[in-house]
Amino acid sequence: MRFVGKQSWLFQNDVFIYSTGTAVGPKEAAGPLGHTFDIKYDDLHCGEKNWEMAERKLMNSAIECCLGKVNLKSEDIDLFLAGDLLNQNVTANYVARENQIPFLCMFAACSTSMETLAVASSLIDGGFANKILTAVSSHKATAERQFRYPTEFAGQKPDTANCTVTGSGAIILSKEKGAVKITAATIGKVVDYGIKNPLDMGSAMAPAAADTIVAHFHDLNRTPRDYDLIVTGDLSSVGAPILRQMLLGEGFNIQTNYNDCGLMVYRKDQGVFAGGSGCACSAVVTYGYLMKELIAGNLKRVLVIATGALLNPIMVQQNETIPTIAHGVVFERVES
Repeated sequence: MRFVGKQSWLFQNDVFIYSTGTAVGPKEAAGPLGHTFDIKYDDLHCGEKNWEMAERKLMNSAIECCLGKVNLKSEDIDLFLAGDLLNQNVTANYVARENQIPFLCMFAACSTSMETLAVASSLIDGGFANKILTAVSSHKATAERQFRYPTEFAGQKPDTANCTVTGSGAIILSKEKGAVKITAATIGKVVDYGIKNPLDMGSAMAPAAADTIVAHFHDLNRTPRDYDLIVTGDLSSVGAPILRQMLLGEGFNIQTNYNDCGLMVYRKDQGVFAGGSGCACSAVVTYGYLMKELIAGNLKRVLVIATGALLNPIMVQQNETIPTIAHGVVFERVES
């Protein structure tokens, strides 16, 4: 691995995508990308007795699917990196208890998908492991109960609110050659523009996304034209326009090749307010739809910037502002 600029890594040795797995809830399955997901549940409980167990079921399902596609077992994996949104990462830790793979628990709010992937890539590149499994999850009901109003409360939300994606994405990285590889990563800084409204994550996270993207372009001496597609994690219909304007102010135009996972995963008529959010938002779109497009050759180089709001209910009650972060990873199709 070679450091480039102040925030970016260029991987010296090939880091390939070996397998992916996705599992989603009913609203995600009914969305425009439903056909790209591997496992779909028709209710939020996913056959379990409570929502927290349902989220655990989602992560286990995504992992089992990911391993099953390439006929691997848990013992074939050298390291497991995972995280979620719940207090003390309980979903990831209980899943790690079951699979018994050496485990690094990670948290960067909704940007955890690309954080785990960036760190896993650096470990593969450095020769510290041959196969690494990463996974993240989120669940509409568990996240709402912890961060906003419990679903049972039935409180009305403003149009700036996001709908937490119910789902999980898992991915295996390997030295063995595959159709897609990870070539670079840009590690974000904590950015805080003074937003205090926990029901407006898009406005809070857009500056962090802009900061990471600008650093990425400067570090690697690239422009938006170097990518077929640039996607953010969950800025939604509120944050995505802010990001576009902020980047224009920095001299970067992403009008023609930019999208947001929170806008891609749902249709506007699904009652999702500003769009999707959560750890699973960027994960299921990237490991499902984007991976299929890369493998098919419809996309050749993609920059995924997952965004995260680093808040908790106590900080909101204390009238604190919302610190945010964004991490970027570059996916490239391997030409045959």
